[in-house]
Formats: sequence, structure tokens, C-alpha cells
Amino acid sequence: MSAEIICVGTELLLGDILNTNCQYLALELASLGIPHYYQTVVGDNVSRLRKVIETATQRASILIFTGGLGPTPDDLTTATIAAVFDAKLVENAVIVADIEKKFAQIGRKMSPSNRKQALVPVGAKTLPNPTGTAPGIIWQPQSNLTILTFPGVPSEMRRMWQETAVPFLKSQGWGKNTIYSQMLRFRGIGESALAEKVAYLFESDNPTVAPYAGKGEVRLRISAKAQTEAEAIALIEPVAAQVREIAGADYFGSDEDTLASVVGKLLSEAGQTISVAESCTGGGLGEMITATPGSSNYFLGGIIAYANEVKVNLLKVNTKDLNQKGAVSATVAEQMALGVKQTLSSDWGISITGVAGPGGGTENKPVGLVYIGFATPEGKVESIEHRFGDRRSRDLVRHFSACNALDYLRRRLLRV
Repeated sequence: MSAEIICVGTELLLGDILNTNCQYLALELASLGIPHYYQTVVGDNVSRLRKVIETATQRASILIFTGGLGPTPDDLTTATIAAVFDAKLVENAVIVADIEKKFAQIGRKMSPSNRKQALVPVGAKTLPNPTGTAPGIIWQPQSNLTILTFPGVPSEMRRMWQETAVPFLKSQGWGKNTIYSQMLRFRGIGESALAEKVAYLFESDNPTVAPYAGKGEVRLRISAKAQTEAEAIALIEPVAAQVREIAGADYFGSDEDTLASVVGKLLSEAGQTISVAESCTGGGLGEMITATPGSSNYFLGGIIAYANEVKVNLLKVNTKDLNQKGAVSATVAEQMALGVKQTLSSDWGISITGVAGPGGGTENKPVGLVYIGFATPEGKVESIEHRFGDRRSRDLVRHFSACNALDYLRRRLLRV
């Protein structure tokens, strides 16, 4: 037995609204140990919605709908569900009274069109909406099928789910297990290379292991099903330990860890501080660092040295080197890193200068060429050259540059 999530609304198909309901419900189903294999988004169209329902009933025993419960003509969910099972719609007096009360509380009279929201299939129970005017239903039109409907408004749906749907599902015998996942995060190794190293783990049924490519990182999700979260974690940990050992320094954290948060923890443990000088990333590296709460304990600040005059006046970059070697060069990157370290009196100084594109590249300095400079606590300077290629977008060149800077510092702090 499994669940299927069906989100109704043309606005979702057009991309006008981000579908956060699906993500929320997927996580909730996992926490209850209820498997689900399909998610469907369908527009406000009776015939297409009907086909979706008919298909879903063949492959799932719990159908969860969001959207299409409002008072307007394009709100078709309840009526279409009833039509699929040839059920009559009847007006629920309790719902009418509740809607009238909510309008009265804000000094308004209920519109006649709102009575549509009180129509429910014969035999269906009401799924109350404490805050909105669109209640849902809990209906079992067949012995092996349960239907739950929710409004599309995320705040309303979530409260209804927690207060009514979860207790109901548990009362039906669902929720006796949980599906718990841990996400391992890697930098410095490609998805295919990591997958080859841990391929033998993909054969496991519980826990399961699956790789994902992310923006600037590779992720490996390990999921286990058990009666309790603690038991699931106990199944996951031996597998996670194997992966961490195989990946070595390419593994940087788990779950909500980021490169910046991991680097911040290492700096705090070492009692060291950092400052940054940025050209092509325009403050992106500093933004990553300060996204971590408590970063003021180790991040002193940054200088966005986009113009050469700023590089010279604030970071003490040598004018002759700028003229002869250019702003995008190892020498300038190193001087920028040392300059910001000395100017802000930090232990570490990091700089980024490059050609982010899409224009500005030359044969010798193409789009995607980036230099990252480092000034160490001992005052030594070094730089790393990266060539991301002109097929990378401007945003990706900037993002990868900041990620590489953090990852290199992470490895230096770990001494690997």
C-alpha cells in the first residue's frame, strides 16, 4: 500500500506558484513510514483531473489532494472526485455555519458562492480548516482506498494535516513505521566517480543508498525504514561510516551542513579569523560565510574590490603588477588576499578574481578563468587557478569560485 500526492491548479503548471505542498507532504509521509511513488500536478480541468484520479486509484491506496477547494468555478476537486465514484454531493450544514461565522468575525457576509465549499460526497467526513473557508474531506469510497483533500494554501494545509489527517492515518494503522534519511555531502569528487566507489551499497534494500548531483556539491542519500527513528539511524550509521571512510576528505558534512558552516566550525575550533577580498564574485563568498549563525565570531569582514583603484588603494595591490599581469592573475590574487588579511587584521585572507562572463574573455584569459588567493596565519601567500569553461553561466562561475575557496580552506584547516 502506498500514497499518491495530487496537486491541482493551473497556476502550478505555469510556474506562478512554487509547489511547496508536495515537498512538505513527502517529508510527512516518510516520517509516518508511508511509501509514495508518484506525485502528480494537474490543471483546473475536469477531464484531465478525472483521468489522473482514475490512474491514481490503480496504484495507490491513499490519495492526497491539495488545491481546487475554493468557491470559484475553476475549483473542481471535490466535484470531480465525487463524479469519478458516482457519488452525490450534499450540502453540509456544519460547514456552512462555520464559513458564515468566519465571515462574520471580519465583519462581512458570506457570499453565495462560498456555499459550494460546503458540498461533500455522501459518506465523506469533514477535514476541518481552522483558519480558512475551504474545508477538506476524509473519504473512503472503497474498502482499499482513502481520499484526503486540502486547500492549496500551505499554512492551512499544514495545520489541517497535523491536527486531523495525521491522527486519522494513525488510527487506521498507518504511521507504525518511519522512513528516516541522512544526506551526506561531498566536494571535490564527481557524482559518477563517487557512485563507482560505493556501487556495492546500492544493492541494499534497507537502508537504500542513492547519489545526487547538487550545485557545487555531490550528495548521497541513505534512507532506512524502521519502527522508530532511533532504529532507522542505527541502520544508517554503519553504511554512512563506510561511505565517509571511502570518500575521505571529499566528504565535508551531513544533512544541513554547508561548506561555509563546516569551515566556520573549524575556524572556531582553531580560534582563528578570516576576511575576504572579492572581485568577480561581488560579495558572494562573504554572503555564504555570513549565512551561518554566529559567523561574526570568526568572520571579520570583506572588501569588494571590483575596480582596480580599489585593489590598489584598499588592498595595496602593486600597480605595476596590475598593468603587466592584469587583475585576473595569480600575483594579483595573492596580493589581494594578503592585503585584506593585513587591512582587517585577520588570521586568514582569501581573495577571488576572475572572468565570470559572458563577455570579457580573451584568448589568454578566457571566460571561466578564476584565481583564488590565500594568505595564511603565518603570512605566506599562494593561489590556485581554476578554468570553469565558457559553457558555465556567470552565476555558476561565481558560485563555484566561492565554493572552491571554502573547500580549499576546509582542507587546509583539516591539514589534508
